[in-house]
Amino acid sequence: MRNLTEEIKNFRFDRLPKDLQKSLSTIYNSEKSVENPLKVNAIHQGDAAKLLKRIEPNSIAVSVWSPPYFVGKNYEKHLTFEGWKNLLKSVIANHFPIIKPGGFLVINIADILVFKDENMPKIQADAVHRKKISLSKEDILNILAENPTMNRNELAKHFKCSEQTIDRRLNGNNVRGGKHETQSRVKIIGGLVEDWALEAGFYPYDRRIWVKDAAWENSRWASLSYRAVDEFEYIYIFWKPGIIKYDRNRLSNDDWKNWGSRGVWQFPSVRANDDHEAKFPVELPTRVIKLLSDEKEIVLDCFMGSGTTAIAAIRENRNYIGIELDPEYVKLSKINILKETGINPIITFNAN
Repeated sequence: MRNLTEEIKNFRFDRLPKDLQKSLSTIYNSEKSVENPLKVNAIHQGDAAKLLKRIEPNSIAVSVWSPPYFVGKNYEKHLTFEGWKNLLKSVIANHFPIIKPGGFLVINIADILVFKDENMPKIQADAVHRKKISLSKEDILNILAENPTMNRNELAKHFKCSEQTIDRRLNGNNVRGGKHETQSRVKIIGGLVEDWALEAGFYPYDRRIWVKDAAWENSRWASLSYRAVDEFEYIYIFWKPGIIKYDRNRLSNDDWKNWGSRGVWQFPSVRANDDHEAKFPVELPTRVIKLLSDEKEIVLDCFMGSGTTAIAAIRENRNYIGIELDPEYVKLSKINILKETGINPIITFNAN
């Protein structure tokens, strides 16, 4: 077989079943190149959905990134929910040609905790602890049993409350129509990401849960619901068909024991998002990079933000490619990488 990487030749590609050789040969074929490919160890300003097409095929060992979460951050306010879905679907699809066979696409994302749903019934919660008087429906019915002719006005005077309170206790909390605002619910994102990855050609390989410090741990949780405090996110790992290099020497014995083989990763989130609204800690890409790539291989982050993934790659002796839409965050990445290395990174602005 020609036009196959040296790695696959070392695994005796010719001894694979004929049908597998045929299906994998189209993936491993690296004859195709791209015009004006993105430079390695550089930050590229522009639209990820477009710039991913300018990365050399089968060149990325692992792509690790955290997209906009559709939670109202300034950098995503221009997106509708449909626009947000189309963005992620396109970005995932454009990863398939550039990830090396046997390589990985890793997406850090959380469910949308406050997802507006027009179809959700507008039923107001019965917040018992917030009621000004401890009056129940049973209390009113007991008085009516003794005084069946009492009307709503008389009942209100008896209990020293409003007529509306009597009406709500007797007929339900939403007798006047309930909330007028659109209700919110949790939107489970994992199924969407899985479908987009499968459609692109990837297969789910693993998922980890990142337990971070709770977002409201220093304040009183005061939601009128039983919803949990936000304290974890998902790390979805997708595999591009190909032979995986499994090397226990990538991690120390302690690392394998403490997190390499564990489904739950626990480390703090970034405490001060003063220069970027949604930074993830360097520990997150560091673990992914150490676990799923070798030294000198290329790590990609197509939502570069403040440059965290590049810094993790540099520390672990990997190469990197960064893509970021916002020119201000490109400048921020440059500053952070310069602090880390003492070298100004290559930057291309407005590349399309």
